[in-house]
Amino acid sequence: MKKKNNPITRYAFDPANPPPLTAVQLAELAALRAMPDSEIDYSDIPPLESMYRPRKEMTTVRIDSDVLVWLRAQGKGYQTKINAILRRAMLAAQQNEQA
Repeated sequence: MKKKNNPITRYAFDPANPPPLTAVQLAELAALRAMPDSEIDYSDIPPLESMYRPRKEMTTVRIDSDVLVWLRAQGKGYQTKINAILRRAMLAAQQNEQA
């Protein structure tokens, strides 16, 4: 049987020992360093509020078994789904309090 070539190439990167920069990379960094802040285009960077990532806390919660079965049946990430459901409920409650 003929062995198929693996189309995925994997690279190992050690952040403590990065490869040396090329001459082209060094020249690009020098040009960026010389550029005044007023000339930097930030339009492709999302606003900071859309990047908000609250700190996660570990807790123990008792959930009805049928609810847990339903969440797990949707695939990986059921804890993230629980958090999203609770966040929507929290935001809705906050909007109701402000109205």
